[in-house]
Amino acid sequence: MADADHPTSPSLPWRVGSSIVMGVAGAISRTFLFGLNRTHVHGLDDFLEVLNGRAEVERRGRGLITVSNHVSVVDDPLIWGTLPFLFHFNPSNHRWSLGSYDICFTNKFLSTFFTFGQVLPTHRLAHDPYGGLFQPTMTQAVRLLSAGPFPPCPPDITPSPDPSPTSPDLSDPFSSAHLTYTTTGTDTFPAPSAYASRRHSWVHIFPEGKVHQRTDRTMRYFKWGVARLILEPGECPDVVPMWIEGNDQVMHESRTWPRFVPRVGKDISVTFGDKVNTEEVFGDLRRRWRRLEEKDIIRDGKGVGGYNTGRGVGVLSERLMYGVEAVQLREECTRRVRREVLKVRRATGWPDEDPKEGLVETWRVEGGKREGKMEDGSWVKDT
Repeated sequence: MADADHPTSPSLPWRVGSSIVMGVAGAISRTFLFGLNRTHVHGLDDFLEVLNGRAEVERRGRGLITVSNHVSVVDDPLIWGTLPFLFHFNPSNHRWSLGSYDICFTNKFLSTFFTFGQVLPTHRLAHDPYGGLFQPTMTQAVRLLSAGPFPPCPPDITPSPDPSPTSPDLSDPFSSAHLTYTTTGTDTFPAPSAYASRRHSWVHIFPEGKVHQRTDRTMRYFKWGVARLILEPGECPDVVPMWIEGNDQVMHESRTWPRFVPRVGKDISVTFGDKVNTEEVFGDLRRRWRRLEEKDIIRDGKGVGGYNTGRGVGVLSERLMYGVEAVQLREECTRRVRREVLKVRRATGWPDEDPKEGLVETWRVEGGKREGKMEDGSWVKDT
């Protein structure tokens, strides 16, 4: 039973604030898509059936992952404007996403806005030392997809929020102060997985990790974060691949002044693929991952993953982070996720990619250049 120290959901003012931000962002996105552009949506009815089946939190048996290509800085929230208005004012059945810490969480105002918008503060390893595959925000993402609630960081290692408006620190002032976590050891954010109402949530991810705009619509290689989201929850999340086109014309990286103004009158397409048969596609990988976890438990006597809380869901030992088989499993899982997105790409009429496009080695020719116009003519934005 919930009590003051362990509420089932954030405070009413917090939930209202989130509903307003999510609802207004969704309404603006929908108006922009269908009022100012020519937008075509495919596969929406089947996706809405998935969402409607998740309407009651208590009856959810697994999380949901949507995964797509990334063609513009406005992909999220713009693509969710394809959903009916009713969904936007119901954050408990809407997506969580990962947002760049150094862009979305630089001060109190932005931190509040994006946290209400269900964006998790994510460090980029190229920009600060707190980034990477095993940062605390990834732990929160894994837990959101699992059967929570999960205890947040102990109070003795969670800093008190800095009240300064220039600080990104944030907590729900109407809930217990200990329901927070830290991404750096010095900052403070609400821990969404600490609430039972967030169990088996929906997380959207852009595995390319960067905006990639290229005329032949090829994708960059996928990063391994998506593999953690599939392998580590106790029950494999449902996976729905997506394909986005046209948003690159709304906010192309080569755009001139005024760069901050989205362009209108464009052709936009959002395609929702079929829900993946996760047992068929990922079942063998998850079974191998569980065996690795069991070996780890035997070696050090601490639980990991979805079956034991000794270490905690989403918190891994060195062996599970860097061991040879663990790395191989994440690599193969990521390859299979990319293959599912490519199926949706193919269904929209594009020919098969060169298999080399999915390899890290193919993109190393970019050298140290992280964004702008590349030698192959594509445009990249590090988001």
